[in-house]
Amino acid sequence: MADRLYFRQLLAGRDFAVGDPVATQMVNFAYLIGDRETNEAVIVDPAYAVGDLLDLLEADGMRLTGVLATHHHPDHVGGEMMGFSLPGIAELLERVQVPIHVNGAEAEWVRRITGVSGTDLRSHEHDEVVEVGAVPIRLLHTPGHTPGSQCFLVDGKLVSGDTLFLEGCGRTDFPGGDAEAIYRSLQWLAGLDGDPVVYPGHQYSAEPSANLSRVKDTNFVFQPKSLDEWRLMFGG
Repeated sequence: MADRLYFRQLLAGRDFAVGDPVATQMVNFAYLIGDRETNEAVIVDPAYAVGDLLDLLEADGMRLTGVLATHHHPDHVGGEMMGFSLPGIAELLERVQVPIHVNGAEAEWVRRITGVSGTDLRSHEHDEVVEVGAVPIRLLHTPGHTPGSQCFLVDGKLVSGDTLFLEGCGRTDFPGGDAEAIYRSLQWLAGLDGDPVVYPGHQYSAEPSANLSRVKDTNFVFQPKSLDEWRLMFGG
C-alpha cells in the first residue's frame, strides 16, 4: 500500500495561504491523502485558502473525493474566529461537491460553525474506515479537545488533529472540551500498535512529525500514569 499512498503535509502560511496573517500565526497543518493509482484523494481540515489546496491536488494529478474533518474549530473547517471569517468547507463545496466526513458527536457542531447543510456531512462512529481508492483510513474517535474530535490512521501515519501535538495536547477550556476525556483519548492513542508517525494539526514544535514512541517519551502529557495524577498536573 505504501507504493500507492499519496500523502502530503502542508503548512498554512507557507505551503498554502501564503501571506495570510491569520494562517501564518495559527500554523495549521492540512493533509492530502490519496491513492496514486486511482488518483482519488481527500483533504484533512481544509481552511484558509481552500482554493490553494484544490489547486495543489490538481497539479499533482489527483481528484478530490472527500474531506476529513478532525473537529469543528474554524481554523480547521472554516467559520468565524477572533473577529475573522475564515474560509473552509463551505467555500470548498462551492467549487466541488464531495462528502465531509465527521464524527457523529461533531456533526451538529460542524454544521453550526460552518453553515453547511447536514446533507453535506457523513457521520461516523469510532474505528470506521473510509476508503480512498484502495487506501483505507481508520477514523478514531478521540474526544476531549471537542466532543467529536477524531484522528486518522493510514499506513503507519497518525494524523492527530488537535488531540495530540508533538509537544502538548489540545486545550479543553473551549466549549465542549473535557479534560478527563482527552486524558483517556491520549492513553488510548498511546496503546496503538506499530509505532505510527504522528502528524499533528499545528506545528507547535520544531519538527513537523515524529514517531509515537518518541512522542510518548518526550511529551509531558504522557507523564501522568492515572487520572488522579492528570487532575493534579492539569487541574482537570
